[in-house]
Amino acid sequence: MVRRGGVAAAALMAMTMLTPATSVAQDDQETITGVMHSGLRVLDPIITTAHITRNHGYMIYDVLLAQDEDFQPHPQMADWEVSDDNLVYTFTLRDDLVFHDGEPVTSEDVVASLERWGKIDSGGQQIFDVTESLEATDEKTVTWTLSEPFPPMLQVLSKQSARPAFIMPKRVAETPADSNIEEYVGSGPFVFNEEEFDPGQKVVYDKFEDYVPRDEDPNWMAGGKDVKVDRVEWVTMSDMQTAVNALAEGEIDYIEQVEVDLLPILEANPDVTVERRDPLGYQTIGRMNFKHPPFDNEKIRQAALLALSQEDVLATMIGNPEYYELCGSVFGCGTPLEDESGAESLLSGGDPEAAQALLEEAGYDGTPIVLMQPTDVASLDDQPVVAAQAFREAGFEVDMQPMDWQSVVSRRASMDPPDEGGWNIFFTNWQLPEVADPLINPMLNSRGDSAWFGWPEDEHMEDLRSQYIDAASEEERKEIASEIQAYALETVNYIPLGQYFMPQARQNNVVDMIQSPVPVFWNIDKE
Repeated sequence: MVRRGGVAAAALMAMTMLTPATSVAQDDQETITGVMHSGLRVLDPIITTAHITRNHGYMIYDVLLAQDEDFQPHPQMADWEVSDDNLVYTFTLRDDLVFHDGEPVTSEDVVASLERWGKIDSGGQQIFDVTESLEATDEKTVTWTLSEPFPPMLQVLSKQSARPAFIMPKRVAETPADSNIEEYVGSGPFVFNEEEFDPGQKVVYDKFEDYVPRDEDPNWMAGGKDVKVDRVEWVTMSDMQTAVNALAEGEIDYIEQVEVDLLPILEANPDVTVERRDPLGYQTIGRMNFKHPPFDNEKIRQAALLALSQEDVLATMIGNPEYYELCGSVFGCGTPLEDESGAESLLSGGDPEAAQALLEEAGYDGTPIVLMQPTDVASLDDQPVVAAQAFREAGFEVDMQPMDWQSVVSRRASMDPPDEGGWNIFFTNWQLPEVADPLINPMLNSRGDSAWFGWPEDEHMEDLRSQYIDAASEEERKEIASEIQAYALETVNYIPLGQYFMPQARQNNVVDMIQSPVPVFWNIDKE
């Protein structure tokens, strides 16, 4: 099946991108050209949780700590020590850390970066709730002192998403957390080529020759980031059929997410490898705006949940049941905290009659719900269409507004009323490591204006998350997580719509790609 959109126009765009002026002119360089799941427009990986911006962040920035495939933290930029009372964490930067502008990375850069990250990240906010001081005690040492123990400290600092604690120069990190940075200098393995950046269409990264990788084997986001190519180009092809054809013809090297119904074309090509890079998959979700009618009303949010069916969404979105599964857990299925309490209607096909009755009970007055519909990302363009139909059948008035995904990313940050450029609901996807516990899961942050987009303000949810931190055992922690699950579905903090897998595809001569949820381009080689 060919997706919506003009194949001819997309093909012309793709041909333009791959002319000798861009790729072929790099004959003396080893270049990997990839089509990612979305074009890149927002360049600040702290101000947004968009995956494409996070992926961009990993190209040019580094982190203090990183997690391996067992979710265990490892030193990346720094080693650490913890005091006997678990209140003082001392981080010591390793040698040879330098920013792309030639300046050394210092502890002052680290402190400024962590403070900015902590103002907006869900887990970071909770660490800073119990922070007594965060100081640069010398050029290579950071001392972080807590007022009370925070057991998941290292796990939160080393998490791979949604907002990794990327380290930036102090002058950049001093940008307010609610404003975009305007300088893109990191100390990571690639340099952002700003001259060749075409927002939404093309991004170029050059190997950072002065980057010194750790002398360790790579393991997910941990270990040595050994860059083996000279240049990486991300080009945008909004039509997947065009991208598949380009890969089959050898015009590009890699596609991050291939639509399942187009897999047979590539599976029949002996020069192409199709595989699951991410062993855990994604959770697709709906998020409502708590600040404005009608979803400021809990009963109307509950009606929206009752209207939806996971099977309808996933079958339309993915098609092949081998690549999706029903799951009502806000923490994802197959994770230690899996629990599906409160998701019965989602798993059983929805209950539009109950939704209608609840809308009437809530006094819904026909206020149209502004539903943002991205049209250029294969894994995001079906959920709004299915949901809009289900909402209408339940009695909602729906104003579905099509736009590209980067416009959704920008607009969802607006707190304005829906009729003044705001919104009521949008759909997005998370990799399971991003939602697998109450501290990392951005949607469960319920701190009002400082929460994730949608901005729920809920003291009881915050109390439950604090209890989770303070739990004395894993058994107690799981019990509290089950309470959070039930409460999140009761208040409709968000709507979990199931799990799915998106295969990737690459030329056979692109080898040694790390099998991590985040697509990274270190260690990868082109034979």
